[in-house]
Amino acid sequence: MPDVPSTVDVMAESLASSGVRTIFAYPGDPIIELMERSRVRGLDVVLGRREGTAAFMAEGWAMATGLPAACLSTLGPGSTALVNGVAAATADRVPMIAISGQIETSREQFFTHQVVDHKLLFSPVTKWAGRVEAGAAATTMRKALSLATAERPGAVHLTVAGDTSAEPARDAVFTPPPPAQAVTTIDVARVPGGPDPLDLLGRARRPVVLAGIGAVRAGATEALVRFAEALSVPVVVAPMAKGVFPEDHPLFAGVLDMACNKILWDLLGSADLIVAAGFDAVELIKPWSVSTPVLHIDALRNTDQIYASEVECVGAIGPILDWLGEGRPGEPRWAEADVRAHRDRLRDAYYEGRVAGALNPTDVIDAVSAAAPPGTIATCDVGSHKLLVGQGWPTLEPRGVLMTNGLSSMGFGVPGAIGAKIARPDRPVVALVGDGGFAMTATELRLASAMGLGMVFVVFADGSLNRIELKQMARGYPSTATRIEDMDLVALAGAMHCDGVRVSSAAELEKALGGMGSLTRPLVIEARVDPGQYESQF
Repeated sequence: MPDVPSTVDVMAESLASSGVRTIFAYPGDPIIELMERSRVRGLDVVLGRREGTAAFMAEGWAMATGLPAACLSTLGPGSTALVNGVAAATADRVPMIAISGQIETSREQFFTHQVVDHKLLFSPVTKWAGRVEAGAAATTMRKALSLATAERPGAVHLTVAGDTSAEPARDAVFTPPPPAQAVTTIDVARVPGGPDPLDLLGRARRPVVLAGIGAVRAGATEALVRFAEALSVPVVVAPMAKGVFPEDHPLFAGVLDMACNKILWDLLGSADLIVAAGFDAVELIKPWSVSTPVLHIDALRNTDQIYASEVECVGAIGPILDWLGEGRPGEPRWAEADVRAHRDRLRDAYYEGRVAGALNPTDVIDAVSAAAPPGTIATCDVGSHKLLVGQGWPTLEPRGVLMTNGLSSMGFGVPGAIGAKIARPDRPVVALVGDGGFAMTATELRLASAMGLGMVFVVFADGSLNRIELKQMARGYPSTATRIEDMDLVALAGAMHCDGVRVSSAAELEKALGGMGSLTRPLVIEARVDPGQYESQF
């Protein structure tokens, strides 16, 4: 930094010191200085095609790395366009610093052109909406980053006025906050007269683990595997936690509230104890419908109360699981044959409704996952295909599948994949999107091609906003505002300097995916799927 750093020098230094490497932005007058000082500091400033997709790129970047991400907009329409992506980060529990410029402080209280009250705008969708002033620049950044990364993580929005940007910072020394997962203590809370957690677990004969995104953030995969194997218990995971328990493990029991969800809820209902390890109720699509006792394990108390829990173990999830499972193998809680039978039922239900001679959504998922090199990161947009991807895409490690399942906003898949590829250029990346979500964000393909990102965008093309059209059909209504006009996605890909191919069979798709791991520019695959399987499934 210069001898007398400006306010935005401190902001850029604070972001860089906290692990941010890229700022996803759409420029405007009040943020020119921040963009320039970020560039000088060594941060990449990447231009999204609109503010909302820039925020989704930041979310994908943070999901792929586990680090806080940053996005940037101008004032007025720039800040209002940023809201959806910021809200997604908060609901999806993703650490994000979102920054918007503002008019000069001397005019802000009376001028109206492009002036929006950011405090009122962003407070409902962030953990904090603050303002950076020259006299408190470093302290404000430290608070913002601490809040964004603390359990449960989410977005913080900061406003910086145009005249404040270049003002010399009178609070310039930034000290990064400690890591959010540094906690190692265990606190046991229980209702008066409630059981000891060790006794509760010891009495259970058919416990089931339900692991969520809190376990991903805690790095609890190895502890989950040790616990499951020691007690021989099946493990169900939440969608955004896919991979926290390896899906090729014989005790893996499926993904909650995706396709075939009744089979998963039947499993939880048949258990005599649910061990909820880092499960976050923000991912529940359907109401909690079982009365099975719950042992709550998380970094936070069970304040959601979506389920009742007589006993709560609060602290570091991995050490808690090790403490509970240590020395308690005893008789296997579940016979291998019972877990295998459950997995077979789940698999059979997953493939129900396939249309003979057509390209089914599950055919696409199978072909792409088979062609994907080890270590591939998949992003998934929102729609009927997401429910099948969530259940059927085999995921062997945390952060292998990235999706928005808190806010569940359409339009995440394409920009989220670009953000993930920028964050992890060493990893193959594929986006699995419906034609509705793709239409919202397709122009970001030009950014991917300009950056030379060798990645794949698979579009489930059925000409429908299928989740809503199916619900219209169930009520006997005609399809109203749920049909999408046919698009030539191959021509669109070419216009965006990408390769493009159209497929209507599994054989054509397998051929198109050849060399998926060695691409030098983006590939768009228009997969013409038959939506009949969706109707059978949902």
